[in-house]
Amino acid sequence: MSRADRYLRACKKESVDCTPVWIMRQAGRYLEEYRAVRTKHSFIDVCKTPELAVEITLQPVRRFELDAAIIFADILLPLEKMGIDFEFTKDDGPRINNTVRARADVEKIRAINPMEEMAYLMDAIRMVKRELNGKVPLIGFSGAPFTLASYITEGGGSRNYQYTKAMMYQEPATWHLLMEKLTDMVIVYLNDQIKAGVQAVQVFDSWVGCLSQADYREFVLPHQKRLMASLDSSAPHVHFAFNASHLLRLIQEAGGDVIGLDWRIEIDAAWKALNYEGGVQGNLDPVALYGSREYIKRRVQEILDKAENRNGHIFNLGHGILPTAPIDNVKYMIDIVHELSARK
Repeated sequence: MSRADRYLRACKKESVDCTPVWIMRQAGRYLEEYRAVRTKHSFIDVCKTPELAVEITLQPVRRFELDAAIIFADILLPLEKMGIDFEFTKDDGPRINNTVRARADVEKIRAINPMEEMAYLMDAIRMVKRELNGKVPLIGFSGAPFTLASYITEGGGSRNYQYTKAMMYQEPATWHLLMEKLTDMVIVYLNDQIKAGVQAVQVFDSWVGCLSQADYREFVLPHQKRLMASLDSSAPHVHFAFNASHLLRLIQEAGGDVIGLDWRIEIDAAWKALNYEGGVQGNLDPVALYGSREYIKRRVQEILDKAENRNGHIFNLGHGILPTAPIDNVKYMIDIVHELSARK
């Protein structure tokens, strides 16, 4: 079996020769070749220039024995076409310049046609597919409606999500209208990525862990469920919610062929809670890559042992790789996952 097969087979809970591995944010600042590109181009210019996005997408696949590539983009990109003005600060953090906090703001948000209005991304997907030539599959992605809604209500990052929750609690009809518009967009956006050539899609709900179970059930679940059910079933769907172990069964109810897990929950406990339905992805702490090789090997082995070589496990970090992660340790982790998980 080749690298071309492992990831997609695992998404479908089919047998593999070893556990596939890829890394969230695998194309990024920890790579010197990425930093070299960024000395000449801004982050947004890289995202919107297909040739540059292709180059950065391919960099980690050239360097490591990864089992999938993920298109280089940012979760906020489609918001621009919806009428949301944002910029990336010098540390690449996003700032929203026209926050959405009232009914009138939500009503101004427009529907988009990603295939045409985000042609730069669709072109990059097609170009990457040609360059990969079947070597490994290509993953597309989007932010989840809740995470996107939080960005545009808070204006950027947040500790307490006070504006987001204030809208939910004070103006629930306005909140649901915002979520409906964002859900409509994400459905079209991901399905257009699949049409352009990605072979799997991941939905990132990076901030939903701030919610209680009751709030998730009322304010997120109906929209997330509609989203996951509306995606083209020809490509597997990965549903990753960060810092959300307390929401695990609700996330499963929302849908996804594979549920992404962070490092705060043991992978065996999580999979058992999910009744072993569907696959799981994860879940090494990104900071483990700063440990010794002995430590990394021990942690990788523990995760693999807990996954018990079940069909459907995709090895990944429990969140994005950090910008200063040691390159040699990244390579070691990828190689040791393959070595230790080789099926006898």
